[in-house]
Amino acid sequence: MASIALSSVTKAYGTHKVIRGVDLDIADGEFVVFVGPSGCGKSTLLRIVAGLVPASGGQVLIDGEDVTDVPASKRGVAFVFQSYALYPHMSVERNIGFALETLRIGKDAIRSKVDTVARMLKVDHLLARRPRELSGGQRQRVAIGRALVREPEIFLFDEPLSNLDSDLRMEMRIEIARLHETLKTTMVYVTHDQAEAMTLADRIVVLNQGSIEQVGTPLELYQAPANRFVAGFIGSPRMNFGTVPMGAETGAFVLPAGLVADAPSSRDRQPVSIGVRPEALSIVAADAGRMSGILERVEDLGHEHFAYIRLSDESIWVVRVAGRPPTERRNQPVGLSFADADIFVFDAEGKRMEHRAAGPTPATDADEGRLVHER
Repeated sequence: MASIALSSVTKAYGTHKVIRGVDLDIADGEFVVFVGPSGCGKSTLLRIVAGLVPASGGQVLIDGEDVTDVPASKRGVAFVFQSYALYPHMSVERNIGFALETLRIGKDAIRSKVDTVARMLKVDHLLARRPRELSGGQRQRVAIGRALVREPEIFLFDEPLSNLDSDLRMEMRIEIARLHETLKTTMVYVTHDQAEAMTLADRIVVLNQGSIEQVGTPLELYQAPANRFVAGFIGSPRMNFGTVPMGAETGAFVLPAGLVADAPSSRDRQPVSIGVRPEALSIVAADAGRMSGILERVEDLGHEHFAYIRLSDESIWVVRVAGRPPTERRNQPVGLSFADADIFVFDAEGKRMEHRAAGPTPATDADEGRLVHER
């Protein structure tokens, strides 16, 4: 096992900055997942750790040793690519063991290691086949086996399941999680799939435009996002957002319920925004909700439904409903109900503000139904 430490790591191609001063510590045996939108730098950062891409600045340390200028072959890491990158003319057995052949290890030792890895990955019955004779899931197991047979200190995965269908992705997630539990090796995994990130990770690193927005456990990111970007990125369907105008006379923010928050935006009279997750919303009668809109569409997924509600500002809010919604008639007025505890509040810069349900204080009595700045 080995720890990883990134200190002020940067990467630029000419004037274009891809990684912007990343600091990150990954503990021995930890499973860390990088997520973020396309072009955020997650794969580039992984390749910098591997030594496949040189950093423009900063340091990369593995087990406390500076490996910033050490070639990939001497970093003790194994890289699993999205494309499998198997040798088409070699058998599965030779594909798994080829790295050991280049180290001039004896044939009997290679065969023993390959057999052990093949049994672990359930491809021991495929050793005589060529890659073209394998399914996508089998090819990915072979690619993982090729990395595993080297007994690396660190595994790096770059979107390894993106070429598989949904059933195979779920199966391989289970296999990779089991592999981590068995080996207890440090693993860093890049994906755009939230299900992979939330189910595999000890901690998730959310990247945006080459910078880290937040690092935390899946539950921490879901329940306490640092900002609007993380709140919108973690969770599927994404969080619903709405802009909240500031009251002109009181310096308060109009909300569908009385709340109190630390609202620095009130000082310069900029608007804040609120967010509510689809699963926290309930559809009620139009005159009974805290918000109202028009039912545009209902998607039936069998075990759950997604209802799309068009609000007066033309934005669409999504409601996740277990079972059937109370109505499925399109273009019908409906109301939305939700609890104070399910409201997220973000300042004008997008930072999440702590808040609580307002009590019977003079501020809320004077202007009920508004978010009031605590002085």
